Amino acid sequence: MKLILITTPTYFVEEDKILTSLFEEGLDILHLRKPDTPPVYAERLLTLIPEKFHKRIVVHGHFYLKEEYKLKGIHLNQRNPNAPYNYSGHLSCSCHSIEEVKQKKPGCDYVFLSPVFDSISKAGYASAFSPEQLRAADKAGIIDRRVIALGGIDESNIRSVKDMGFGGAAILGGLWEKFNPATDYNYQALIDHFKLLKKLAD
Repeated sequence: MKLILITTPTYFVEEDKILTSLFEEGLDILHLRKPDTPPVYAERLLTLIPEKFHKRIVVHGHFYLKEEYKLKGIHLNQRNPNAPYNYSGHLSCSCHSIEEVKQKKPGCDYVFLSPVFDSISKAGYASAFSPEQLRAADKAGIIDRRVIALGGIDESNIRSVKDMGFGGAAILGGLWEKFNPATDYNYQALIDHFKLLKKLAD
């Protein structure tokens, strides 16, 4: 099962070093999501990450970065709902209902379905689906390897994501909650936690 990491919404010191270490530990795909931030910061971060990992990075905005830095692809969401004119290449998008997955999956390499569990990073953002609904969607072939579970995924439930038929898990709070950029000077615990998640996903 694929393990996808979504960045924190804000930039922080040594982020490039942490992301590079995570790629070295086997991170499949990174989604660079920094809403309402100037593109110059994304450019700076990308120049600090070794080029060999650029083909594993998907951007959620400033789509010109995809070509400029030879990235994996782009991700569509409510803020950026449309791909650039004549875009060809890897495409993913956010979905918040089973119906939306049915509509959007045919035009994407994969889609995110969220929130599968209660969000860790967003207080009060509760799961939108019962286990029965998800199992029914799996049985109907709606949830498959091209549907990635997002929302509240951590070491306690990542295996059930696999059991429900998802092709991958997208992690945000389940990893970043282990690290406080303002006070933590050693990010080894975060790397170790990623290794645990990776092992459970595999």
